[in-house]
Amino acid sequence: MKYYIISGEASGDLHGSNLIKELYLQDANTNIRCWGGDLMEATGATLVKHYRELAFMGFAEVIKNLPTIYHNIKFCKEDITAFNPDVLVLIDYPGFNLRIAEWAKQNGFKVVYYISPQVWAWKENRVKKMKQCIDKMLVILPFEKDYYKNKWNWDVEYVGHPLVEAVEKSRESGVGSRELNEQKIIALLPGSRKQEIAKKLPIMLEVSKSFPDYNFVVAKSPGLDDSFYETFLESYKNVSSVKNKTYELLMQSSAALVTSGTATLETALFGVPEVVCYKASTISYEIGKRLVNVKFISLVNLIMDKLVVKELIQKDLNTKNLVAALNEILNNKEKQIQLQKDYTDLKSLLSQGGHASAKAAKSIYEFIKQ
Repeated sequence: MKYYIISGEASGDLHGSNLIKELYLQDANTNIRCWGGDLMEATGATLVKHYRELAFMGFAEVIKNLPTIYHNIKFCKEDITAFNPDVLVLIDYPGFNLRIAEWAKQNGFKVVYYISPQVWAWKENRVKKMKQCIDKMLVILPFEKDYYKNKWNWDVEYVGHPLVEAVEKSRESGVGSRELNEQKIIALLPGSRKQEIAKKLPIMLEVSKSFPDYNFVVAKSPGLDDSFYETFLESYKNVSSVKNKTYELLMQSSAALVTSGTATLETALFGVPEVVCYKASTISYEIGKRLVNVKFISLVNLIMDKLVVKELIQKDLNTKNLVAALNEILNNKEKQIQLQKDYTDLKSLLSQGGHASAKAAKSIYEFIKQ
């Protein structure tokens, strides 16, 4: 079978790589072209474009890069046509992937969407078109199945969350030995895009001055050059960095300061107390605030439907507030006990679907054979 898989972010690269491994187990003759990253390429799939060429964050940034985005869409359509896959598998990344889904359906390609766009948070009107152009939707958050069924009369398949298995594999493999050789570590996960890192990392780094007994370790994005980080890190004594070792870092950390997104969930599944950080350009934030329809910005709080981890958003994300929040999760024993209980409940919720990557691969393979 021939698969064309598109992901546009670091998290999609991780989930895409695990999906590809399972597709090879389903069919030894699997042939895959993909948009993604190093992890997807390492599986043996043919990498067409790396996600670092696609990462634009916020309304202002997207508008500025529209010519590049339109060129990528045109190129993608041409490449899919030339490859002529049995199925197109789209992983999250809705701004790009939903455009491709509509075109693909019109041109007779089978379309599977793995990891739903967060339409329950904003742009709900997308669902009508999604129902028309997506043949099979595989969701990874427990509340999404009921959301689509009850609100849109659309039967989607819940396969569980792939991060559960990814984290468990890391624990079992013994990665995260004492490579960092530090007793007290605070992990800094500032994101994968230059724009978001530039907004949040300087604030995170300033916090290190208030905790001289800890080593603050920045998890660098695999899609960015080390030189990008140098100007941020050079002024701090108790700060170091790692690359391609985020899970190893989390397994050795006492706490973490984390950019909102998939990393908040990864941190929770490793049982690490965290503070969630979000800061965008003023125009992007003001527009988004009027469009987004959710109580929380972190996946941990959204899934649990309550405030489990502290969220510092926009103007609230400053050094003073971040120092106070970090102090609490490091020193408040009652808070630590409750947090670990909530993390256990979270993992239980996300494990209900079973082994997500294997279930998704089997579902896609059986769908193609129909």
